Parts: sequence; C-alpha cells; structure tokens
Amino acid sequence: MAAKGAPDPARRVIERLTQTNATIATAESCTGGLIAGALTDVPGASAAFYGGYVVYDNAAKTRMIKVPARLIHDYGAVSNQVARAMADGARNTAHTNYAVAVTGIAGPDGGSEKKPVGLVYLAVSSENGTKVIERRFGDIGREAIRKTAVAEALALVLDVIENGTDEGR
Repeated sequence: MAAKGAPDPARRVIERLTQTNATIATAESCTGGLIAGALTDVPGASAAFYGGYVVYDNAAKTRMIKVPARLIHDYGAVSNQVARAMADGARNTAHTNYAVAVTGIAGPDGGSEKKPVGLVYLAVSSENGTKVIERRFGDIGREAIRKTAVAEALALVLDVIENGTDEGR
C-alpha cells in the first residue's frame, strides 16, 4: 500500500533505489516539480532522492543543468534531444545514479501543428545510457497532462531500473 499521498509508482521507485543504495535527481520543465513532490511524499525518500531542478525557462536548462543552448535553438525545448540533455545534465550535475527529465507542452497555449499541446518527452539517464520516450496525451487539459506525465516518468524510471536502457547494452 502506498504511503498517504504518495502514488504507488513513487513508492516503488524509492524502494528500488534504496535497496541498491542508488540515488536519483529530477529535471522538470512542464511538470514544475511534481515528480520531486511525488517522490518526497514517500516516507524515507531522503535515502534515495537527491533533489530536483525545476528548469522551466530555457536559460535555466542551460545554466542549471548544462543543456547546450544550441540544442534548444536547433530542436526546441520540447524535443527528444533536449529531454536527453536534461536527464544527462541533471545526473552529471547532481552526481546521482539516475536522473529523470520531463519537457513538454501542457497548454492551454504554446502548441503548434508539429508540437501540439499534450506532447511530452520523458528521459531517464543512468550510467548505462539514457532512454527517451515521446508521449502525445492530446489536449486533455493542463492538469491532466502534468499528472499523466508524472505517472509516465515514474513508470519509465522503474523500467530503466529494472531493465536498463537500450543504450550501452
């Protein structure tokens, strides 16, 4: 059973990391700290959760977690490349075993034909590589997009912890 207020996936992430003495950091844009919030809702999270970066502004991505400005310029903040750089940058900056990153368009504005509201990229970085996935939730509302992104991010972290990444294998 999950701790009060803590979603079961967050509890599972903390348990798995604690069992292996591993640590995690977060790098969040459209979720604005919700992943860190979910993880810290779990009692004992301090054994595995290092901390998080809310890098909402592009300059914050560059300054705080060393995302190359050129990547943002060439691909846009909401892209596979930037999600990967966010996860890698957070892991390297925080010196953790894992980092999870999310960047997307939660709406209601900001979408385009190529990058519609509900487009989210999620990434998990580990010493074995970085796994990035794209999700298109649709225009289901800002709150629903953000909450769904948190659930997907936690599921991706569990997948990487349990199965590794496609890179370096």
